[in-house]
Amino acid sequence: MSAVAKAFSDGGVITWRNLKNVQRNPDWLMAATLQPIMFVLLFAYVFGDAIGGEAGGLAYREFLIAGIFAQTVAFNSAFTVIGFANDLQKGIIDRFRSLPISRLAVIFGRTTSDLVISVVALVVMSLCGLLVGWRIRGSFLDAVLGYLVMLMFAWALSWVGAWIGLVARSVEVAQSAGLMWMFPLSFISTAFVPADKLPGVLKAIADWNPFTAVINSARDLFGNRFGVAPTGWPAEHASLYAILCCIAIIAIFAPLATAQYKKVASR
Repeated sequence: MSAVAKAFSDGGVITWRNLKNVQRNPDWLMAATLQPIMFVLLFAYVFGDAIGGEAGGLAYREFLIAGIFAQTVAFNSAFTVIGFANDLQKGIIDRFRSLPISRLAVIFGRTTSDLVISVVALVVMSLCGLLVGWRIRGSFLDAVLGYLVMLMFAWALSWVGAWIGLVARSVEVAQSAGLMWMFPLSFISTAFVPADKLPGVLKAIADWNPFTAVINSARDLFGNRFGVAPTGWPAEHASLYAILCCIAIIAIFAPLATAQYKKVASR
């Protein structure tokens, strides 16, 4: 068996092991879905009219859901962070090191299992969106592409989470480090407000923010544009820019996470 085939085969076993852990700890899955549902209800029914103005209500709820999708899959990368930190603290990584498995399989298995959690979270959030009035107004193929962009973004961020989890020295540090950087990136974006409502510097950051690219791509593909269409290259080529951002994130953090795993596994 080639090294790549062995990595995929061993990674599948690790993926199954991680999913069994989720089955034994269903509170992980609840955390991945309950918080986004609260955000939907809060922004749709409490802040929606204030943010959306005269075009608020149902129009704003359709605008909101793509932002909640992106925030949900991004926050799910915290499970990758905590999962690795927990395995390190409990000595599971040392056990993996003693087994004749590919070193890449451990990271690949973790990121893949968390991608499955993101799939489940997107299904739940889609049902929640339908209940509050969100609808997909694009074609079936466009909708599939919208979800695929979201899942690519989720997988890319899980590599960031893998690196942070392997660098963190404890689960407590990992919990803080895994979420700290996401809040400014997710809120300085078009997740909850259109870009034209942000002040100068924040608007410039939001325009080039990968979160905004993924969100704008999903809104275009779902047919959920709201208010004035954003301008500029990132907004006009949202899907292309979103995919390029995901590729760049993976290209940077996959080698970093792999190198850090080899480092901690050789101690």
